[in-house]
Amino acid sequence: MRFIVTYSNDLSSDVNMNSFNEQYYITKIIGGDSNAFAVLVDQYKDLVFSLSLKMLKNREEAEEAAQDTFVKVFKSLNNFKGDSKFSTWIYKVAYNTCLDQLKKNKRVQDTIPIDDFSEKQIENLENVLDAIDERDRNKMIQDCIHLLPSEEAFLLILFYFEEQSLEEISKIIDCTANNVKVKLYRSRKKIASILKMRLESEIIECYGSKRK
Repeated sequence: MRFIVTYSNDLSSDVNMNSFNEQYYITKIIGGDSNAFAVLVDQYKDLVFSLSLKMLKNREEAEEAAQDTFVKVFKSLNNFKGDSKFSTWIYKVAYNTCLDQLKKNKRVQDTIPIDDFSEKQIENLENVLDAIDERDRNKMIQDCIHLLPSEEAFLLILFYFEEQSLEEISKIIDCTANNVKVKLYRSRKKIASILKMRLESEIIECYGSKRK
């Protein structure tokens, strides 16, 4: 079974989860109404694709992974017990699908050096970001995340853009909430390293242009 869908690259797509009655459509699908599944696909397609793209860093592979994710969700919808949010369950399927894709392609992940930042220094850099226009800030963060290894990029997107809690993320990637906290801290240090280099280069470039 395949679903023909188009995807957006915009991580800020506004999906109103609060007003969307997922259980209504899940019940209809389990009851045999396969057309109702198109509604679920439309609700989550851009989020799943965005997460897949950040992990796989290739549009065609991300589209394939997103398609496979929805096929798996459709086939195993009976297994959703409601002990976590439906979005958490879908993200977990997407995460494992992307991991399988990476293993199949034997993709080697680039490593980012971690500067010895303190928590305070990381907060200072994030405060600098807060002073930047929101659209520019989101673009800068997304550009930095794209440079991270796949699993770390996925983690940061869930935490910062999808606003998933530590407990929800722990269910998605199968580890403890404390372990997620440690992983997030290491990833934030890598983001800080990238931001520091980018901000310094912008300052140098700006200073150089003023000297001319």
